[in-house]
Amino acid sequence: MMSANNSVDLLEDGAFASSKNSWNRYYHNSVVQPLLTDLYQITMAYAYWKSGKIDDHAVFDLFFRSNPFHGEFTIFAGLEECLKFMENFHYSETDIQYLKHALPQGIEEEFFEYLGQLTAKDITLYAIKEGSVAFPRVPLIKVAGPLIIAQLLETTLLTLVNYASLMATNAARYRMVAGRHINLLEFGLRRAQGPDGGLSASKYAYIGGFDGTSNVLAGKLFNIPVKGTHAHAYITSFTGIEELKTRVLAHKETGDKRDLLELAIQHRIQLSKILDISTSESSEGELAAMVSFAIAFPDGFMALVDTYDVKRSGLLNFCAVALALNDQGYRAVGIRIDSGDLAYLSCLSRETFERISERFKLPWFSKLTIVASNDINEETILSLNEQGHKIDCFGIGTHLVTCQRQPALGCVYKMVEINTQPRIKLSQDVGKVTMPGNKNVFRLYGADGHALIDLLQRVDESPPEVGQKVLCRHPFQESKRAYVIPTHVEALYDVYWADGRVTQAMPSLDEVRDRVQNSLKTLRQDHKRTLNPTPYKVAVSDNLYNFIHDLWLQNAPIGELS
Repeated sequence: MMSANNSVDLLEDGAFASSKNSWNRYYHNSVVQPLLTDLYQITMAYAYWKSGKIDDHAVFDLFFRSNPFHGEFTIFAGLEECLKFMENFHYSETDIQYLKHALPQGIEEEFFEYLGQLTAKDITLYAIKEGSVAFPRVPLIKVAGPLIIAQLLETTLLTLVNYASLMATNAARYRMVAGRHINLLEFGLRRAQGPDGGLSASKYAYIGGFDGTSNVLAGKLFNIPVKGTHAHAYITSFTGIEELKTRVLAHKETGDKRDLLELAIQHRIQLSKILDISTSESSEGELAAMVSFAIAFPDGFMALVDTYDVKRSGLLNFCAVALALNDQGYRAVGIRIDSGDLAYLSCLSRETFERISERFKLPWFSKLTIVASNDINEETILSLNEQGHKIDCFGIGTHLVTCQRQPALGCVYKMVEINTQPRIKLSQDVGKVTMPGNKNVFRLYGADGHALIDLLQRVDESPPEVGQKVLCRHPFQESKRAYVIPTHVEALYDVYWADGRVTQAMPSLDEVRDRVQNSLKTLRQDHKRTLNPTPYKVAVSDNLYNFIHDLWLQNAPIGELS
């Protein structure tokens, strides 16, 4: 398989620099700016300003209410892009000029001057680590600071976290069902929701556990391994062997030149007897295309074998060319199957490779890579697993990048405190009632090393202690409660932005990718299983439980019967 691992990043001055092990601070999507927001954020900002609320201090929680894909975990992603947005938050002169025309008439000039001076320097942003498993109602991000700027951040932070977390979660689920030893490649750019969706999909698929992408720009910007073969068009562009203009290939070590087509034809005649397949059934144009591609990429020969017929043409032609390459000192990489019965065809291919390996005394031939594509989703992989497939690598596009099983995560951004006073949003739907006040979150672990429960507390409460009994309560159901004696307590929040700068050393993409897998290992298998997973518990302290319900009663209107 061809690859491009020497990826580089585009710097502000147009130069290039390697960033294999560093945060790509230099690449910033210019679309992610303060105007990438909903209009009502700016109209609210004006109303706040007009009401004299410039100095009000607020706390907002960014969280989701349910896990995606009928699962019981979510991977938090998008934090890096949120911090880049914070660094670059500023309304330009052209932004201000546009807003003067876009906003309703009558807005005072001083407000636009105020907007022009706004930055995120007075905001403090707390978050859980990017790549960590997360659960409903646990704030992924807490934003604290001046009310107006905190409000203006809402939509952009949501758009940066929602898809990133959904995509990373989807990729992590594919990794779990495929297993550790199967390669996963993201092939979804052509099906993604536009170029920004395509780039984000490539980045967060890699974080979630994929091994590479076909997206060349993503490879360059994020240093993701780039992989690819060829399309059916390359095969069908040749109609016969007479079209081959280049047929000679020099030996890799000796330099001796031989006609690769002639070698392939000789091997094909021999293979037709071994495999009991007539050469008259195989496509001459396909053979020509494969010879051509092998000459172009002798060290990376990966061929698509299902353009016509895998069994009677594709496999025969591929193996003939692969043996011809071997004569010239090269080893083919493998095949890609893009249609048909993938389980059957992969087993047929592996059996064919093993027979040739034994017949020609070429041990490596039995281990040729088999890549499968063709509209693959989670259920497809599970079914193939049950059928005992022999696939080494899945190329996954549409279902991965569009998250077809669930197209949105549904993160929300809710005010929970204003000027140190807690705020609660009530609803007849209990699931939409917010948990008020500034909170901390701790993950409590059991004796087996697995996470037991996430516990939300008020910020003025003492953290839970190892070996000490902790009362954990369901936030809204009085009878659901349990004592937990943790063997390990993990504080989930770190400060990532304060005083106008990023406050943590940011991990590389590979480090975030490793964190996803390490974080998933902390969950019991029943939380991660595909069918009917066990819900992971998110609880509140007794203090926070009473606080929530007291505030609920204070704010809920009292009905009157007549």
